[in-house]
Formats: sequence, structure tokens, C-alpha cells
Amino acid sequence: MTVHRRPRSLRTLTAMALAASLMGLAGCSSAGTPAADAGAASSPRAGGTLRVGIVGGSAKDSLDAHSPVTHPDEARAIQLYDTLASYDVDHKIQMSLADKITPSADAKTWTVHLRDGLKFSNGKPITADDVIFTFQRITDPKNPMAGATALSGLERDAMKAPDPQTIVFPFATAFATFPDIVTQYNAGIVPVGYDPKNPVSSGPFMTESFTPGQQSTFVKNPHYWRAGQPYLDKVTIIDFPDDTARVNALLGGQVDAIDQLPLGQVNVVKANPQLKVLESATGSWLPFTMRVDQAPFNDPKVREAFRLIVDRQQMVEQVLGGHGTVGNDMYAPFDACFPQDVPQRNQDIAKAKELLAEAGKSNLSVDLVTSAAAAGLVEAAQVFAQQAKAAGVTINVKKVDPGEFYGDQYLKWTFSQDFWFTRDYLPQTAASGFSTSPYNETHWDDKQWTDLVNQANATTDQATRCGIIQKAEQIEFDRGGYIIWGFPNSVDAYSSTVSRFTPDKSGIPLTSFTFRNVWLNK
Repeated sequence: MTVHRRPRSLRTLTAMALAASLMGLAGCSSAGTPAADAGAASSPRAGGTLRVGIVGGSAKDSLDAHSPVTHPDEARAIQLYDTLASYDVDHKIQMSLADKITPSADAKTWTVHLRDGLKFSNGKPITADDVIFTFQRITDPKNPMAGATALSGLERDAMKAPDPQTIVFPFATAFATFPDIVTQYNAGIVPVGYDPKNPVSSGPFMTESFTPGQQSTFVKNPHYWRAGQPYLDKVTIIDFPDDTARVNALLGGQVDAIDQLPLGQVNVVKANPQLKVLESATGSWLPFTMRVDQAPFNDPKVREAFRLIVDRQQMVEQVLGGHGTVGNDMYAPFDACFPQDVPQRNQDIAKAKELLAEAGKSNLSVDLVTSAAAAGLVEAAQVFAQQAKAAGVTINVKKVDPGEFYGDQYLKWTFSQDFWFTRDYLPQTAASGFSTSPYNETHWDDKQWTDLVNQANATTDQATRCGIIQKAEQIEFDRGGYIIWGFPNSVDAYSSTVSRFTPDKSGIPLTSFTFRNVWLNK
């Protein structure tokens, strides 16, 4: 929950080009060093414990591979579970547990081949049966996980394993986005019989201890497949719902790195020779979410008025301190199909007032629920409340703690906010756009839009698919439930004793929470 020019992803290619590209990736860049690391301060050193302070967390914290919600959940999942493919720091797909991912000519069947010698943390081989179990668990109709909607076309009972290293994924229709979907951090591979309360790991670390709402400690997986990795012996992830406490922990040496450095503290950290700031341009976004099925936002005129209230440049300057880029109510700005010719929506108070009057909603008063669940959310709510006054709208900012924000009312607030990391358009729609999506925070359910997105998912020709996507994006621009005012840079901080954190376009903090890559110079 994602600024930069988006590199072309495998999703943008035809099925045959996908096959050639993916086969070309086989065995490449799997454990290599990104170019940005060429000037690292030292060669990798083994050992030590990395202590990381991460925003958010609550008593609902989880180790489940397939249902991460908060930043700490995501960080834990990335330590514990590897996916079939992964993103590099430029958000390009590379192979991970798989060494080949190959489509049929019509992209209705995808064949995945696993690397040789893969093992879980308990020493058991990672086989095709485990992969099939993983994706059947994700798509279980009785208990669908976060990635289920994206895989709605998977014929889950027809998956097969011709041999222990090969899995065949059949789909009811062409599915051009399969490589993107299996790269998502909520698609980690788990063993047959997986127990999320006592997880066996396919990733670089395995669980030593876990206290929900407080901290978790992970130790090196001795059977991890990447040679020499992880370099660290341990990683301790500490929940910090409070920004001040998180920054003070870094300044005081209680942690070695923190995510989401408050922008007001950037110069403080830069002035400390023992600390470093890590800033990455991203496609992440912090939307305002309007429930389209509840008053007053069930009226598209009200939704349009609220989008016209926002002074986007002021948002970027005041909320992000200039560390970001203005948005235009459309997500996935680095998707190859992103519409570049839609006129920028700017603040228009007169038009907003006119629309509210036509809707019979002049002098409207609305509660806006916010939380310090991600950097910038509370500040954005406060700035929006000030901007809305000019349109005669009263915004009552209701700040709750992250535990309540992501509690029983999550996805039910009438007017709220959220955060998203960098995704291409179609994977993002699967996560948040359909009535069946796990995070449909706006309760968006538009048949014309749904038909277009389903058509795009089944279209392998890039030019044709881009035309369909752009029609779908225009519908959301015109009548959707999001206000997307900008794309914040990811700004983190860490001790100079840590090496290998590099800029990363994913929007996931601290170089995608991939702590297997880093080492300690002490």
C-alpha cells in the first residue's frame, strides 16, 4: 500500500515474448548484486543481529504467509517465505524459487520449473506438491487469502505436477499477468500441511520468537538456497506505532534501521555522521478512500467535488516536504499502459461547491478516519481538512491507533485512508478493485469497469491490452472512490554500520524488507 519512470514488466509482453524473456531470466540475477551496490563500503560480512523498527503493528500481528496487512506483517512474511519470482530494485521481475516460468502460446497455461536442491528450513525438499498446496490454500473458496482474487481464473483442482520440480497452472482464460501475481509478497511458498502458528520457512530466515504487537526475532535458515545468504545470524523486527519512539530508538542506538523516517527528522538524521537516509522514488500511494455505497459518497458528484477540493501540489509540499510527485487520481503510474494524456486534475473550489450544491450537500460535514499506520496519513488528513473549508466542507479528522484502524472496522470506514506499494495496474485491481477483492476499501463494484479489467487480464497483445486498461482507468478517474493526490518517496534511515541498503522502486521500505541482502560492518 507504490516518483519513477516504470520499467516495462513481463506483463506487458505477448505470451511468446513472455516465454523468451522468462527463459532468458532463468538462473540470472537470482542472488547477484544490484548495480547500485557496486560502491558498497565493504565486502559482505557474516554474523550479527539486525534490529529494525517498523511502523505499526498490533495484537493482530500475524506470521501467515498469505494474509499480511500491516508493515510488520509484510516484513515478517518477506523474511520467512520466498516466492516463485521476485522484483529487483528497478521493479523488474527475476526468478526466485523458480528457474523458469513459461506460458503456452495462448497464455492459458503456465508451466513453472523449480530450482534444483531447494529445501525448507526443516530440511524437507521444496517440491511441486508444496507449490500446488500453496496456491490451493491461497484460492481456497472457503477461506480465500489476500491473493485469491488475482487468481480467480485458476483452475485450482486441475493443477498438476508432471515431476517433483514442475507445476502446471491451468487458467480458464488467457492470463497475461501470471508472473506479476506469483511475485507478490503474499504468494510465498509454504509446505504441505502448513501451520501459520508454527511456520516452516522457504525464505532466508526462520522464526525464533514472536510476540504480536511487540517484536519478532528470526534466525538464519541453514537450508536457504542462495549461496552465502543471509549474511546476518538474526533479524529482530520491533513494532513502533509511534513515530517519535521509532526515531528515538534509532538516534539512541536501540535499533539499526527504521522505516518511514518522518520528513521533519530527515535533516536531523543527515546531520548525524553515524546515520544515513535512504530515499527511493516509488509508485506508492496514500489514497483517501470514499465508500461509493454509502452517503454522501454514493453520489458521484460528491466524489468529484472532493477530488476537486484537493490542492495536490500543496499536499506534496506540506505532507511530503517535496519528497514525492503529484498524482492525478490514477494509480500504477509506472505501468507501461498508464494513460499519459489524461489532463491533470487541479483544485477547483468553485466547481466543487457547484457539484455539492447540485447534490444537495452544501455545508457538508464528514468524519475522516486516519491513523499513523503509514508515514504521511495523518498529515494528509489534516491538510485536506484545511483545504476543504474553502468549499464549505467540514472534515472532522478522527485519529485512531493502527490496531483500531486495521481492526474490525477496517474496510468499513465511510471516509478514510490507506497505503499501497508499487504495483502495475492489473495486479492492483485484483487487490482492491473488485467486489471480491480482499482490500476493496471503496466498495467499488462497477460492471463496465469489471468487464474491461477481466478483458485486459485475458489479452496478451500489449497494444490492445493497454487500450483496454486506459478505458478502465478513465472510468475510475471519472467516478471511482479514490482520491490519489500524490506518490510519496520512500524515506527510511539506518546506521552507518549497515551495508547494502539501496534505492528501490517498490515502495516497500528498507530495500523491500529484503534483509538477506544486508550485513553489519561491526
